[in-house]
This record gives sequence, structure tokens and C-alpha cells, in this order.
Amino acid sequence: MTDTEIEITAYLVRDLLQEQHPDLAGLAIREVAGGWGNQMWRLGDELAVRMQRMDPTPELQLKERRWLPVLAPRLPLPVPIPVRFGEPSERFPKHWTVMTWVPGEPLDHGSISRGAHAADTLAGFLRALHVEAPAEAPIAADPGAHPRNCTDGFEDFVQAVAPDDIAADVRAVWDDAVAADAWEGPPVWVHGDLHPANVVVSDGTLSGIVDFGDMFAGDPAWDLAAAWVLLPADTASRFFDMYAHADEAAIRRARGLAAMKSLFLMLMGQNGDRGLPGGKPHWGPVGRAALDRVLKGV
Repeated sequence: MTDTEIEITAYLVRDLLQEQHPDLAGLAIREVAGGWGNQMWRLGDELAVRMQRMDPTPELQLKERRWLPVLAPRLPLPVPIPVRFGEPSERFPKHWTVMTWVPGEPLDHGSISRGAHAADTLAGFLRALHVEAPAEAPIAADPGAHPRNCTDGFEDFVQAVAPDDIAADVRAVWDDAVAADAWEGPPVWVHGDLHPANVVVSDGTLSGIVDFGDMFAGDPAWDLAAAWVLLPADTASRFFDMYAHADEAAIRRARGLAAMKSLFLMLMGQNGDRGLPGGKPHWGPVGRAALDRVLKGV
């Protein structure tokens, strides 16, 4: 049995806790639906266990261990904070981490009804996150690049899922992002993967941000794309007004990146409809709704 074929069960999670953190082994363990690179298990009421699953390296978890305790104290929304480390062993040859649980419902299974509040909340969170990162902060490879360096991936998404009647409009948004000036400020902290499964909602608004495995120091436009990917229609303008630090070029880059992220969600939905590994059938409509918001603009 290869590493990727190891079945992660509640029994395995409890055995690992008993071996490495026995004081936590008596807490209730419940599987959390979803997850591909990592699998999550609730641990009691306040903790979760994040198990490396399909991710080929532990880099994403190790990044969260290193940097989330640094970032969390100044962020205005709850984020998962690593509290215990699980090391590879004969029983499970991969990394796992015990983290604080962020309560709420993932947005891809929930909804935002208080759009203005959510726009203000997201803007406040990103203002707090987007500060100059230290020299030792992680640097992204493809994510984080200027849109012009991601055109091949964008074109693959367009050809795979963009409806014919809007493909030209989607390409026009992308071309405008490619033509926009590059980020000239210092590299800032960026979440890097803000999509509906990585934020949680409660009471009709955003209430937490999760999965910081892709965080990097770079262009904030990668997060600003969330104005269209996460927020309801007709709230992007309010978001950018509240964020207050995005110039015209940043908004153009962000809109193009939002188009690409929306197409990615649609592709994941298509993969789910086809029964492919990692596919998410319910992401298709989510991605199409986001793409419609992108085409409306700010």
C-alpha cells in the first residue's frame, strides 16, 4: 500500500494522538467532509486534526505551523492556529497538525445574505493581512505571478469550461489584466487561495478564514480577486472602497485573476460531474455565479 492509499480513519487519528499527544486522545473525533490535499477531523469542540493526504510534500502544513502563529494575533477574523505537531511515524509516514477549529459553515455549502457586512469584513481582514512580509517569508512560484505569466493556464480553463457565448468577454477581462502594470510595492502577506471552501460563514456573513497552505509574500491582487469570487453581486465596489489600498492596476489584475479562479471552480465542478478524483460537483454553479459577477465589473 502506497502513502496515497493509506486510509485515514478515526481509529488511525486516535492511535496517532495516543502515540504522540496522549492527553488529547480521549476527545471526540469526527470527520470533516471535503478536503483533498489534506483531510480534516474535528477533535472535541475546539480543535481539529489536519492530516496530510494527497499533498506530495509536507511544505504546506509546515508553512502554516511556522507562520500562522505570527499572523493570527493581528487578524480580525478567526484563523486556524497550530497548537500541536504530529510527526511522521511507522503508523502514518506523513505530517499532521492539531489546530484550533474555526466555527462556521464553508461558503461553498452556505451563503452570504449580508453582502455589505461581508464586503466590509473581507476588506478589513485583507487590510490587516496585506502588510509587508519579512525577507524570510515564503515566495510563490506560479501563484503570485503577474497574470501575464499565467496565460497558458487561463487559456486551458477557458477552452475547458467557458461557455461559448461569453468566452470572448472572459478573454477581454483577462487581456485587460495582462496589460495592467505590475505590483511595484514591497511583497505583502497574501493568503493565496481565497475560494468558497476556504472561508466560513455564519449569520449571513464571513466569520473566518481557513487553509493558509498557499500563503506567500507577493502581489495582493491574488487575494483581491475574492471581491468577485466570494462576495455577492454588486458588493465589489464597496469592498474596494473599504479596502482603500488598491489602485486601478491592482483592480484590473484582481479582476482577471478572479476570472481565472472562477473558471477553475467551474472545472472542478465539471470534474465532479464526471466522477474524477478531487472533483466537486457543487462548485460548478458557484464558479459560474462568480464568473457572472466578474463580467459585471466593479
